[in-house]
Order: sequence, then structure tokens, then C-alpha cells
Amino acid sequence: MPIILFLTVAAAFSVANLYYAQPLAEMMAHDFATTAGGLSSALVGTQLGYAAGMLLLVPLGDVRERRGVMVVTAFGGSLALLGFAAAPNLIALTIASVAIGLGASVTQMILPFAVGLAPPEQRGRIVGDVMGGVLAGILLSRTASGMLGALLGWRTVFVAAAVVMALLAIALRVMLPASPATTKLTYRPLIGSMWSIVKRERVLRRRTVVGALGFAAFMTFWSTIVYHLAHSSIGGGSRLAGMLGILGLTGIVVAPIVGRLAMRTSPARINVIALLVIAAGFVAFWLGAESLIAICAGIVLLDAGCQANHLTNQTVIFGLAPEERNRINAVYMVGYFLGGALGTAAAAQAWERGGWPAVCAVGAACAVLALPALRRQPSFT
Repeated sequence: MPIILFLTVAAAFSVANLYYAQPLAEMMAHDFATTAGGLSSALVGTQLGYAAGMLLLVPLGDVRERRGVMVVTAFGGSLALLGFAAAPNLIALTIASVAIGLGASVTQMILPFAVGLAPPEQRGRIVGDVMGGVLAGILLSRTASGMLGALLGWRTVFVAAAVVMALLAIALRVMLPASPATTKLTYRPLIGSMWSIVKRERVLRRRTVVGALGFAAFMTFWSTIVYHLAHSSIGGGSRLAGMLGILGLTGIVVAPIVGRLAMRTSPARINVIALLVIAAGFVAFWLGAESLIAICAGIVLLDAGCQANHLTNQTVIFGLAPEERNRINAVYMVGYFLGGALGTAAAAQAWERGGWPAVCAVGAACAVLALPALRRQPSFT
């Protein structure tokens, strides 16, 4: 359907705002006269803001007209990006990064909206298609920001992103049909109901842990690779770090395949394989620390494994309670991005204390620690 294609593109541009800064980290640290650890507050702020947006804003899609909520959130994201571009110091940069995360939560409003447009038997396909767009946004955002930042400076990247989000907000208003609320709860009971969902849904709790640790591994690598490249014999900076993101496009091929498989076979089995693939990626990063070929191979493994892990989790949770889909997705994604924030913070400390081997150890450990949460699960979950 054309509207699904549009939503896929919209999700790609929305989620991209979370990752523009990663290839530019060394450049930004230089401008603000700080270290990787000092800049990590801004990078972590984006992840925490995204988690807060999913906790406080995404559930509004169950009690408000969904299209309007998405439009307002996208416009807010545009303003946050402008604030980031104009930030005069690290404090302002961190505040703006939190606001960027809040605005980017429109991504997680788009996915339930798209799922609601399709019959239940097509849920896996729709999740796979839209998540393929999300992955493209994650990966290509690094390439675009790395190359544009190297040419015109990092602030220009965020001005351009602000313009894109403003245009996207207009397009959402024009192209999407109105979508009425699915419940009459007021805001406070709505937020409180998510705790009841967490207590009730054991599968959701387990899937959130698995997703959070998988994303922690993902962010461990991508938040530090620019520093490794600059300090290794490979050389290169923001431009090369951005170009490496293209390799992860293999995950776009993985997304629709996993979306269909997760409806036909044991999702837990897919998760186990995906987590082991992530761990194998970090082994490649460690053994081939001075080899660009090995780094490239590890990226393919890491991004394909993370995408398969995340997509399988979402396919499962979207089948739990359709009338609570926004809140279920919010619970999962809050945990998911808290995991990403943890991975980003841990990676910065690992880099400063133990260098690249310590970063690789942290990333592999995150993937392995997720495996116990998949034990003794029913075949479909």
C-alpha cells in the first residue's frame, strides 16, 4: 500500500535524528574542548529523551487522535534540532539532545499506526517493512551526517535535519487519515495503566530485557567506532565512520525475512541465533581491530543480528493485546532505549579505561547476558 511506503519513509527520517551525532562525536568533542566521556552526556541524553518520549508521548496514541499527536511531535523535534545546532555549550547541547529524543519518539507512533492499517495475518510483514525503513534511517543517517559534517560542519547537519522534520510534519498531516482514540482513559490513568500491563504480560517483560541488551550492544559499537578509527592504524574520522553505516544495510534485507519467519517458527530460536551473531560481530571487531575488512565484516554481523533480534521482539509483542498496542510498544521501547543509553555510557567508560578491547568485551557481554531471558518460553513467544 502507498501509505505503508510513506510511513516507512517517515519512520526512517524520524529515527535518523537519534544517530546524526555519532559519526560527528570527535568533531563535536573538539569544538567543546571535551573528551569522549564528557560528550557522552549529550549522546546519552538523546537516548534518554527518546525513552521518555515513549513513556509520556507514545501512549497518547491510545487516547488522542493519532495523526494530530504525530504532527505535533514531529514539529517539536524540528525545533529541538535547531536548538542542538545552536547550542553554545555542553549543558545546552545535552538539554537539546533530550528534546531531540522526545521528538524522535514519533517513530514509535508510526509503527503502531501502520500495523493498525493491516489485517492481523499481515502483522509480521508490516512490522518488517516499516522496521526496514527504521533501519535504513539509522544506518544512512550516519553516512549522511558523516559526509555532510566533514564538508560543512556538524551544526549544518542538524539545521538540515530540522528542515526535514518540519516538512515531514506537514506531510503527515496531509497524507494520513484521521485515527480516533481506542480508549477513553484520561492521561494519568493511561500512564498508570502501563505498569499494570508490565505486571500482567510476562512475555513483554522478557522481550523488553532481550531488546534492551541487544540495543546496548549496538550502541556500544556505534558510539565509539569514530574514536577507534581515529586512534588506530586504519585512520579516518567522521567521514569514514559515516560511510561504514552503509554496510549495515544488509539488515534491510533481513527485516522482511525475519518478520515473516517470526510468524511461522519459534521467535525465541530466532532471537538466540541473532544474539550469537551479535557476539560474533564483537569477536571480529576485537580480533581485527587494525583491519578495515574485519571491522566491515563485524558491522554486517552486528547490524543484521540486532535487527533480527529487535524485529522478532516487536512481532511478538504486537500480538499480545491489540487495543493496548501503543502502550505495549511504549513499554518495550522505553526499556529498549534505556538499554541503548546504558550501552552508550558503558562504552564511553570502557574506551577511556581499557580502549577498544574493553569496548568489544562490553558489547559481547550485552548480547550474551540477554540469552537467559529466552529460556523456557512457549514456542511462539
